[in-house]
Amino acid sequence: MADIAMVFHWRPCDMADMELVELMDWREKARRRWEGDDK
Repeated sequence: MADIAMVFHWRPCDMADMELVELMDWREKARRRWEGDDK
């Protein structure tokens, strides 16, 4: 969740209701954006 919060500027309460699979998807999107391969 920290990766998502840092990259997308979301608060923990913004992610609290997400299912684990959804969090995993957002974490991957955050990783791609952070590493610069989100094209």
